[in-house]
Amino acid sequence: MAEGKTSIKVIRYNEAGYEEFAPSTVDECFKDGFKGVTWINVEGLQDARLIEVIGQRLNLHPLLIEDIRNTELRPKIDEFDDYIFLIFKMLDLEAEEVTEEQVSLVLIDDTIVSFQERPGDVFDLLRERIRNGKGVVRRMGADYLAYALLDATVDEYFTVLEKIGDKIEALEGDLVDDPSPRVLQELHKARREMIALRRGVWPLRGVIDMLDRCGNPVIGEHMSIYFRDIYDHTVQIIDAVETNRDVVSSILDVYLTSVSNRMNEVMKFLTIIGTIFIPLSFIAGLYGMNFRFMPELEQVWGYPFALGMMVFTALAMLYYFRRKKWV
Repeated sequence: MAEGKTSIKVIRYNEAGYEEFAPSTVDECFKDGFKGVTWINVEGLQDARLIEVIGQRLNLHPLLIEDIRNTELRPKIDEFDDYIFLIFKMLDLEAEEVTEEQVSLVLIDDTIVSFQERPGDVFDLLRERIRNGKGVVRRMGADYLAYALLDATVDEYFTVLEKIGDKIEALEGDLVDDPSPRVLQELHKARREMIALRRGVWPLRGVIDMLDRCGNPVIGEHMSIYFRDIYDHTVQIIDAVETNRDVVSSILDVYLTSVSNRMNEVMKFLTIIGTIFIPLSFIAGLYGMNFRFMPELEQVWGYPFALGMMVFTALAMLYYFRRKKWV
């Protein structure tokens, strides 16, 4: 076992009690004759040899062992005669940032083995329920534990979705007050988070549906109602994700329109200034020509006359623009 990189934690429980420990060897994870549920949680995928040993101990297909270490896979389910293999995405909130992590789950008899990319997860409440004997988890089998893990993951999706929704509402308010580049950056960030959420929950819906319909002996018939409940939750999340994506797209359109309108106002102002100075430049250029026979050049009032003509021309043009409602 690679110290500080890959660790194993085991929780064994039944209706009478539970035990929790960190084994020093893989063999300690599997206790022969224990009547209850065993949850083996592997945190960190750096130690390939350790993962391979656990896979061999569970008689996993070699391709599944490769899938455990490949963290770029979509959520999926693989059924075998005596076990089920699941992959799903776990989202979490860390310092207001949405993080994505792949979780691989093996359900075999009364044992569940979960593989996580790194320490930390959304299963702490489930662990507390096991320790304190709250709910029905200690009275149920490993199939219920698999449901509880998936349910905790989907519940965190709701938390992430709520956080993104609050951010979108705040950005919508900021957009009205000040459509700055910061708002645009936050909008793009919110859209990326929505894409991550959609990428995790959309295929998970199919995985849950297959779990409900698979008929594998490791999952009892009584679990159907539980998996249908998770399925309904995934549908709700997908609907909310699509709604928020439309909202983000609308806000982006409003932002681009606001920026375009502000640019048009600036261009209109500069165009008006430039238009006013065109005849003024003509007048200044006209009287700047040093011809001998220009009567105004010899008159005392020539210079004030030229300035007055410029001021009159500028005011007349401004009046005309206002009459046309261009300013």
